[in-house]
Amino acid sequence: MRAKHQRSGSAEAGAGRGGRSGASLYQEITDRIIAELERGTVPWVKPWGSAKADLGLPSNAATGRRYSGINILILWGAVIERSYPGQNWLTFRQALVLGGNVRKGERGTTIVHADRFVPKGEQERARTDGDEPQTVPYLKRFTVFNVAQCDGLPEHLYRKAEPLPERQIVPQAEGLIRGSGADFRIGGDRAFYMPGTDTIQVPPQPAFFQQIDYYRTCFHELGHWTGHPARLARDLSGAFGSKTYAREELVAEITAAFVCSTLGIEPTVRHADYIGTWLKVLREDNRAIFRAASLASKAADFLLGFNAEAEGAQQDEIAA
Repeated sequence: MRAKHQRSGSAEAGAGRGGRSGASLYQEITDRIIAELERGTVPWVKPWGSAKADLGLPSNAATGRRYSGINILILWGAVIERSYPGQNWLTFRQALVLGGNVRKGERGTTIVHADRFVPKGEQERARTDGDEPQTVPYLKRFTVFNVAQCDGLPEHLYRKAEPLPERQIVPQAEGLIRGSGADFRIGGDRAFYMPGTDTIQVPPQPAFFQQIDYYRTCFHELGHWTGHPARLARDLSGAFGSKTYAREELVAEITAAFVCSTLGIEPTVRHADYIGTWLKVLREDNRAIFRAASLASKAADFLLGFNAEAEGAQQDEIAA
């Protein structure tokens, strides 16, 4: 939730690769997410209690890199729906390079990579006119497989991450909040971020029915905080009920889910009353969820960077 003074809380895509236009791929994934929301399932707050995999962000097992943006939502959905025990993924070729193989009959999961290209005609026009060529966005699809669908891979790729002991969850959350340096004001009965004063207001932790909700709420408001002009500079000007407001709330909700899962805290919906507004935004713009997930990834990375800095400082102290 954001407060203004105090507020409560397109170009057509170019052709995609693989025989499907970028526009239809945007629509395909948007339709899937709309269907989940209509069923009452929020894609970034999956029923993790039924999952075999530990909380966390999906990664490529060959490179170690975490997936980002819309691909997190896609891969989370696959992990839960197909009961995979872990969140490591590979392409068919990567499995072969690592000495393994995808089992016959296994069905992959489609993820996407957004990029831009300059059409040949535009290159010629730019040369003739002597100006910069205009790029066209497109989506390229890839098929990945969970390591549980593969045989013969190095043993360490199959191991699940060690679950965080319960007692460490809150200290980790506290460390990130403290490391961010955000100006938190504790008190009252509502939570909101006020862009004008760059402050976050949250009720005291004992006011929450479940203590862990305090941290979920803090990460939602920190999601808004990352949008300040001095940080990631998103549009925080939307009035309550507007599309701009709904888009920013969507970014903050997904940011909180990404941060929570990284810290081992099960994500929940902080503002379920916004689902109807999100559905309206997604139905009108089949790229809205891609933009929101991308912005949320950047916001989560920004926040999690404070954890990395704190851990680095701790290691320096130990070494000294």
